[in-house]
Amino acid sequence: MSAVLRANIAPEFLPHVRFDESLARHTSWHVGGPADAFYTPHSADELSRFLASLPHGVPVHWLGLGSNTLVRDGGLRGVVISLHLGLNRLERIDLTRVHADAGIACARLARQCAKWLLGPAEFFAGIPGTVGGALAMNAGAWGGETWPHVVEVDVIDRHGQRWTRAASEYRYGYREVHAPVADEWFIAARFEFAQAPAATADTIRDLLVQRREKQPIGAWSCGSTFTNPPGDYAARLIEVTGLKGLRIGGAVVSEKHANFLINDGGATADDIERLIGHVQSAVERSHGIRLMTEVRIVGERA
Repeated sequence: MSAVLRANIAPEFLPHVRFDESLARHTSWHVGGPADAFYTPHSADELSRFLASLPHGVPVHWLGLGSNTLVRDGGLRGVVISLHLGLNRLERIDLTRVHADAGIACARLARQCAKWLLGPAEFFAGIPGTVGGALAMNAGAWGGETWPHVVEVDVIDRHGQRWTRAASEYRYGYREVHAPVADEWFIAARFEFAQAPAATADTIRDLLVQRREKQPIGAWSCGSTFTNPPGDYAARLIEVTGLKGLRIGGAVVSEKHANFLINDGGATADDIERLIGHVQSAVERSHGIRLMTEVRIVGERA
């Protein structure tokens, strides 16, 4: 499909499009096959024109920092849109409100809110992704969640049309968000925080130190692989099932935190997906609980 896309993408966008782009370069697991086309918009207006120009039926996928996505070894057909480098405006609107584009890293939002003495926003530093991804799944860390702080969001559809929607139009829960309209994607949000109390840069630094002590930060992983079942923790269930250190190919259950599956440098996406399935089956046999993945698994098998 890459040749077809190359012929159908308008010349003005070609400088921002890479064809047959390896997605292993763009995911925190460092695995995944190629995208037919990989596009990085420089503005929301440009993104609108690009979507409006795409031929009908071309699949569209969205990628932030790639920290919550497993791309299979066969890659993704259609266009992958990465907002991280292009949609990155972050500004204070008034005393308590902040505008953040979807491409802003959550850690940057946390640090800037600390400088502005706004909070609680320090939990964003524990989310290894972008604001767009946090909005899509109601990401959270350290007891905080994204959507309780959302005032309104800017969204875009498959045809490049944009709207602003109030937070009240969405329903959300633990790691899930239900939109009022299908096939709309977040491109920005306005958040509301309190002027005080607020975390300082030192507070965030201390929280990150604690995180490094408990999690395999620096290893190739997606962060937490499974959501926590009601009243329990995925990591505890995996550990008591005796799965720490379990290996399939180059994919390993972390010895440090059992809800982290690690690419030791030689894993394929298939190794990781098979390890996910093995962990789910083993925990279900032992405890009668089917762990659900927090990570999105997309693409075609090789």
